[in-house]
Amino acid sequence: MRDGSYARLDDRGVVRIGGAECAPFLQNIVTTDIDRVVASGSGFGALLSPQGKILVDFLIYRHEDGFLFDLPLAQTGDFVKRMTLYRLRAKVEIENRSERDAVVAYWDADHAPIVDGVVAADPRLAELGFRAIVPKDADPGASGAMASDAAAYHAWRIAHAIPEGGIDFPFGEAFPHDVDMDDLGGLDFRKGCYVGQEIVSRMEHRGTARRRAVAVSGGADLPEPGTAIEASDRLVGTLGSSAGSKGIALVRLDRTKRALDDGATLTAGGVTLSVRLPAFARFGWPQAVDEDGAA
Repeated sequence: MRDGSYARLDDRGVVRIGGAECAPFLQNIVTTDIDRVVASGSGFGALLSPQGKILVDFLIYRHEDGFLFDLPLAQTGDFVKRMTLYRLRAKVEIENRSERDAVVAYWDADHAPIVDGVVAADPRLAELGFRAIVPKDADPGASGAMASDAAAYHAWRIAHAIPEGGIDFPFGEAFPHDVDMDDLGGLDFRKGCYVGQEIVSRMEHRGTARRRAVAVSGGADLPEPGTAIEASDRLVGTLGSSAGSKGIALVRLDRTKRALDDGATLTAGGVTLSVRLPAFARFGWPQAVDEDGAA
């Protein structure tokens, strides 16, 4: 039996949303199908602007009479404020628990950890393993997993080309399809209306997503996130997070395909890149190239 590794993710925070009406409240606001979270124990999703852009992405877990949200620590205050505004008179409780709870990632294990807290499979991709929300004074290694650090976890995440908000793309600027949320189970197109739903549904049904998160590798260590990716001096995308020579990039598929077909070299900060679609991707390279629009 493989116990794998674990790391406490100190840049993640925890928000609890509970109360008698929390499930229908959330179902009408976030991209996640809350009924599936109730059934499976975990989910992936985002809170969108009315224009359909990601304000914050998160993992969500069933917990007692409500749900726990695992999201970037820097976004917890804004998330609580926005959800409080949406609450109106609904019987919903919203609590920032970031000072009392910690987020822990477990990976490269063939079984769930046994720890004092809420444990669930990472809903984005089976290879990512498990997540737990535990009291800050708990021992997250009680399951036998080997202690590691956040950098090692992110290297594992990057190797599987899983983008995260605030690291691989700026909040408020990307649509869910841009960062592969549709292929990672973060969007539901059947549950009805939620904030930003009309825009993302239109992108889904018309197939108009042209930017995508892809895997890249370089001939040397990759430069900082946000570095422009160019082909023959033309912008095709931007670099996201990286671990050594492996990284994630947000690119225009049509421009990147044309560059590859033309034999052009992709570079970021002077480092030569190769690019591939993620193994989980249901999307492919475009057959026709659209020259219009910005990268």
